[in-house]
Amino acid sequence: MLRGRIATVGWMFAVWGCGATHGMTAASATQVPAGTHDTTTSTRDTSETTLVPAGYGTLHQDDLALHVDGPGVLVRALPLDESIIRLLTPDSYRALRDLQVSHRDDVDAIARRNGGRVVSVWLVSFYGLTPDARFTPLDVLVTSGGREFRAYDVIPLTIGFGEQRLKQRDTQSALYVYDGDVEVDQPLTVTYAGAKDESWEQTLQRIERERAMVRARAIRRENHVAP
Repeated sequence: MLRGRIATVGWMFAVWGCGATHGMTAASATQVPAGTHDTTTSTRDTSETTLVPAGYGTLHQDDLALHVDGPGVLVRALPLDESIIRLLTPDSYRALRDLQVSHRDDVDAIARRNGGRVVSVWLVSFYGLTPDARFTPLDVLVTSGGREFRAYDVIPLTIGFGEQRLKQRDTQSALYVYDGDVEVDQPLTVTYAGAKDESWEQTLQRIERERAMVRARAIRRENHVAP
């Protein structure tokens, strides 16, 4: 029902498609070499068993995002773990990597303020369904491993995010920095204002299928170019 409603309203998030943002550099047009792994020191490390070559994914961001239908707003949350975003199309992967790199210092500063802990970074957007819709940024909660996590802090990406209000069909987006104990390779839930999306367990099945296909594509590519 929720995904049908998203399709009906025409889920449009400019920042997810490399739109103009506040405090964000333009996405690079440079191709990301397969196998590149350039993560910040403070973000959650990814197991090499789940890290596939970059540049071979075919999924779109909505395929991997969680959606919560809140009062007057739709919330979309996407974990930016390297093992997840490498499954996206090359353009989407580059855009999200550039987004993280451009805010690396901000993320590291938040991690230091919280004892230097490893963190999990997410991209979260609010879409207004009604005129003058209000939202509360820190009410986006992630439940993982039986624990409920509230973001340490948020890094606004769009002008006006701090006003915490939306015009109808307006979007506000930010990077959310959670504790690194959020396990994106295990079932988890995103909750906002009492509503939740518990579909991540099914999404993990899609992730595993795409990982297998990415590895197969990479092998075919290597065999094709081999002398």
